[in-house]
Amino acid sequence: MNNNEPLIKNLYKVISIEQAGDNMHMCVVNLNPEHDIFKGHFPGNPIMPGVCTMQIIKELTEVITTKKLQLVQASNVKFMALINPFNTPVLKLQIEWQETEAGFKIKNTTSFEATIALKFSGSYRVID
Repeated sequence: MNNNEPLIKNLYKVISIEQAGDNMHMCVVNLNPEHDIFKGHFPGNPIMPGVCTMQIIKELTEVITTKKLQLVQASNVKFMALINPFNTPVLKLQIEWQETEAGFKIKNTTSFEATIALKFSGSYRVID
């Protein structure tokens, strides 16, 4: 897997990644509602798995920082709304990052339309 290849292929497409401050980026992704993951989670009522949203945050942060990362600690994870990929396929992710001696600290807010779906804070270490 190269640095720009997602772990779960065809789950989402990056629409934009824009710098919104010194250490802040606004990202927009479009979910693929036809992806097999939604057939199992859950049949007849597709919901974006929370761990997949966290993986998207990691992958976008890797693009932003140009580093390969591994989650070390999730210090704050609040799932606030269900994401149905058919009703709201476009997600906006605000990623605020800080480089540390150990790697990166991340603060994220993931939303769709005017609804916050996830608030996340975590630490990542750089891997080879």
